[in-house]
Amino acid sequence: MPFSPDPYAALRSAARYVRQFRRKTFVVLVDGPMLGDARLRRAVCEQIALLWTFSIQPVVVHGAGPELNTPFDAMSAKVRMDLLADLQAAGVPCVGLSGVDAGLLKARRRTGDASAEAAWEQGRPGNYSLVGDIESVDTRLLQHLRTGDYVPVVAPLAGDPSGTVYNASADTVAATLAVALAAEKLFFLLPTAGLLRRPEDPASLVPQATLTDLAALEQEGQMSPGLVSKVHAIRSALVGGVTSVHLVSGMQPNALLEEVFTNEGSGTMVLREAPARAPGGSA
Repeated sequence: MPFSPDPYAALRSAARYVRQFRRKTFVVLVDGPMLGDARLRRAVCEQIALLWTFSIQPVVVHGAGPELNTPFDAMSAKVRMDLLADLQAAGVPCVGLSGVDAGLLKARRRTGDASAEAAWEQGRPGNYSLVGDIESVDTRLLQHLRTGDYVPVVAPLAGDPSGTVYNASADTVAATLAVALAAEKLFFLLPTAGLLRRPEDPASLVPQATLTDLAALEQEGQMSPGLVSKVHAIRSALVGGVTSVHLVSGMQPNALLEEVFTNEGSGTMVLREAPARAPGGSA
């Protein structure tokens, strides 16, 4: 009989990661082209569905999508409905929220920004062009939903005691929730494979980095503008206790699963500090 490879080898390899991450929280930020392209969005939702099937507890945060000329409140609602529909189609019992619901996210008006000041003077409460900075988070609603095995899908809006609603940074919201929920991992889905040492070279992927590495790349100018905007969120997540942050392609259909369930991963894992090495140089 000819030799036949073990068809279950990959499953056995993945099983140890399933055991390791069971009941752990993963916060996944979905933004940009992954929201505007139905094919990419469905692929992301199918991967999140598999995480949920393996008893990993995902919390999804989404931005407003790529249509930046559309009013944020209208675009956010459309994006959320599309995302919820695709998650439901993939078998995920999900609930759409914003940071305003049950006081999940409290914010204060960002000052010192001329456009934000003008919006405040013209719009007052209910003007979704107002930009706010997150001041506090109350996760009781999220915890209640997670107890029922629901997957929260959070839009980056936040409120203040006066009833004003603010547009918050999706990166910041994802990092804030990851810290508040003591998440094991925070994922940023990107148009690229991960952190690239040379932004124009897809082959220059950095598989693992620390906060020190990120600071060095930023200082050297060797970081895409999109990642520069995420550095503060990455830093706050790791300093706040999140075990690792992952920069993963949202354009490849299985990149998120490969990052979670294989030794090699698919993108960039960012740690607060380099892992300690055992005597003799082995990891």
